[in-house]
Amino acid sequence: MLKKKGWFTLLSLVLVLSAVLAGCGGNNGGGEASGNGGKSGNSDKSGGTKELTFMYRGGTDEQKAYSAVVKKFEEDHPGVKVKIVVTAADQYATKLKAAITGNKVPDVFYFESGDTKAYVHNNILMDLTPYVENNPEINLDNMWKYGLDLYRYDGDMAGQGNLYGMPKDVGPFALGYNKTMFEKSGIPFPDPDKPYTWDEFIEVSKQLTKDTNGDGKIDQYATGFNVNWALQSMVWSNGADWIDETKKKVTIDDPKFAEALQYFADMQNVHKITPSAEDAQTLDTYQRWMKGELAFFPVGPWDMSTYETLPFEYDLMPYPAGSTGKSATWTGSLGIGVSAKTKHPEEAVALVNYLTASKEGMEMLVKAKVQIPNLIDMAEEWAADTSTKPANKKEFLDVVGEYGRVLPGHYTWTSEWYDLFFTDIQPVLDGKITAADYVKQEQPKMQKLLDKAIEAEEKAKAKK
Repeated sequence: MLKKKGWFTLLSLVLVLSAVLAGCGGNNGGGEASGNGGKSGNSDKSGGTKELTFMYRGGTDEQKAYSAVVKKFEEDHPGVKVKIVVTAADQYATKLKAAITGNKVPDVFYFESGDTKAYVHNNILMDLTPYVENNPEINLDNMWKYGLDLYRYDGDMAGQGNLYGMPKDVGPFALGYNKTMFEKSGIPFPDPDKPYTWDEFIEVSKQLTKDTNGDGKIDQYATGFNVNWALQSMVWSNGADWIDETKKKVTIDDPKFAEALQYFADMQNVHKITPSAEDAQTLDTYQRWMKGELAFFPVGPWDMSTYETLPFEYDLMPYPAGSTGKSATWTGSLGIGVSAKTKHPEEAVALVNYLTASKEGMEMLVKAKVQIPNLIDMAEEWAADTSTKPANKKEFLDVVGEYGRVLPGHYTWTSEWYDLFFTDIQPVLDGKITAADYVKQEQPKMQKLLDKAIEAEEKAKAKK
């Protein structure tokens, strides 16, 4: 899961960022952006040219794609010059925090959806609603509702109200499978429209877990799921969750939750279809997938360009379903927002819209294979093209439109309560403690942290 670590690192830093923001108040006016020498909200230069600073993160492919789109934006907007500040994923949170604490917020920047509440209450994000909802160049009805709702906030509940960001993308975390391995084993491909039951998934996985060279050691496994990213599917498809509908009560002590967690742990300890922790130290599961030694592995749109050169054929399938009979997984996203103190709001919003809602910008980004289209009609046409990998791109759209969910920490002021669950979980994965015992002992600790997050949010609202 090396490809995913940067994203999760940012997610886990929400608490740190929120603590910093609490001391920032609204004093985050334009200034030099951290580490780039540019100015947020510069005075007009060169006969009226307006300069914007755009701060984002990404790997090599994404950097190339976004540089090209920004260049095209400048060509289409001759009165605007964009200064790019780009970092690696694992450095972005630190850089953005430094910009915020130094009152040097970029005009336009990536941000996590879970930060929306804190950024709004601390006057860091500009309300985009007046600029986009009646804009004839933007059709919000043709954008994924899920993505837009991640950046809505009404001052009380996330997911509703005004827009404080536009989705850079939606990142459906689909399930991939090694078609070549299935063919060699004589196993029918998974049904693209009907998920395996949990029992069916285990049976197929056992057939795909093999000692291929006869040395007495398993070297081809079925799964290699990282608990941070795959457990959500099993919990949700079994009718359980980390938090209740009010977003105020931790619900991991639900027996259905414990059942899903035990199922996850048993894949390694009972069914032996997943490499042990010791085996994973020798060769981690992402590397095994890349070498063609795993049958199933999660796939995000950000993986498509890298997976072009896999030494095997792969495709997408529905996640196996628990007691609900329905697949479930999470859908991530990054937002692109505008500084509340930018001196060029119209130009800044124009850049955001070009990157997120324009046909021209979206076509360039999708062609670079770094994301799926934000525009629904374009996405449907893109998914219908089965000549490009993966052939079943429709599964990405099914996740976004039908069964994908936001990660639980999105709804709360901080995600420390949620992060604690994964911090303490290793004994369950190692078979040293049952899932039922773990959730019973962990629920009170998580609830205590959630209560603190609720209290911090109430205090922030009182100061607003």
